[in-house]
Amino acid sequence: MAALPHDKLDALEKRFSSVEAALSSGPSPDEYVRLSKEYAELEPVVRPILAYQKLLADLASAEELLRSGDREMTAMAEAEIDELGPRIEKMEQDIRVLLLPKDAADEKSVIMEIRGGTGGDEAALFAGDLLRMYQRYADLKGWKFTLMEESPGEVGGYKEVVANISGKGAYARLKFESGVHRVQRVPATEASGRIHTSAATVAVLPEVEDIDIDIKGEDIRIDTMRSSGAGGQHVNTTDSAVRITHLPTGIVVTSSEKSQHQNRANAMKVLRARLYETQREARDSARSEARREQVGSGDRSERIRTYNFPQGRVTDHRINLTLYKLDKVIVGEALDELIEALITENQAAQLAAMEGVS
Repeated sequence: MAALPHDKLDALEKRFSSVEAALSSGPSPDEYVRLSKEYAELEPVVRPILAYQKLLADLASAEELLRSGDREMTAMAEAEIDELGPRIEKMEQDIRVLLLPKDAADEKSVIMEIRGGTGGDEAALFAGDLLRMYQRYADLKGWKFTLMEESPGEVGGYKEVVANISGKGAYARLKFESGVHRVQRVPATEASGRIHTSAATVAVLPEVEDIDIDIKGEDIRIDTMRSSGAGGQHVNTTDSAVRITHLPTGIVVTSSEKSQHQNRANAMKVLRARLYETQREARDSARSEARREQVGSGDRSERIRTYNFPQGRVTDHRINLTLYKLDKVIVGEALDELIEALITENQAAQLAAMEGVS
């Protein structure tokens, strides 16, 4: 394992002290906002660095005592060195993770698209289960969950549903959910009790603002159309539904809620997210092998997880992790165990790639 870059640690500490001093000097409102943002980014990294440097100083003091020749002091020093060694090693590993390059989208909110795949009605029902799982998970995290577009299934669930999950760091925790989710269970309509396999596709896109991606007016075509719905009695009879086509890429986004104004806003939000992700994918594909070694490509055709109801287990195929607590995962309560494992594995892959480069 390569040594920590102490020159970089010193530079981060000096910058943190400089920002801290500038904040206390009464800067202008605009400068205060800029400095506060930088302070918030630096503090979670610099605080562990300061604690690490304190441990190194304690180790140096203990090693000096060890050389004193005093039997009692030597015994105390040996005990302290034995105790400090593992703590320093763990702190070094934590700092390596903190120094990894950050995904610029990690702090963003999320546009989540869930579509029923193979399996007909059962796939639509499973898509509904996944939507509720993520909604409950968002509630547990204190994030705001808003349905943006929905196409109900014939017997329940969703053929397709789009949701906005708003909260700091939502993308960092949900980005590895993109891909094909497979379910194995006995459908309620199956009289013979046979286990069926069906699937739903999840796409997790970072929500972006106008400043993140520029959409020219001449590059889009906006059509209005009559909303459609199930059952007839709730169908909006005005031309409020909106379809936006991005002409250069052919991406089409629709929104069919009650307000045409809201539909335009929703459709533009989804379009920006899809275009941003398209650009990110193109950029990532041009990067080094290190990108491909990380956990999951975000490819929505990749089968990532199986939910086996008869055996009560969930298996994430990317990291070969199986949890026998499907009941808690499917309601969002144990989803963090999978997400934490994916994040840890991804960090390990990044560290290994960096070690290979250095």
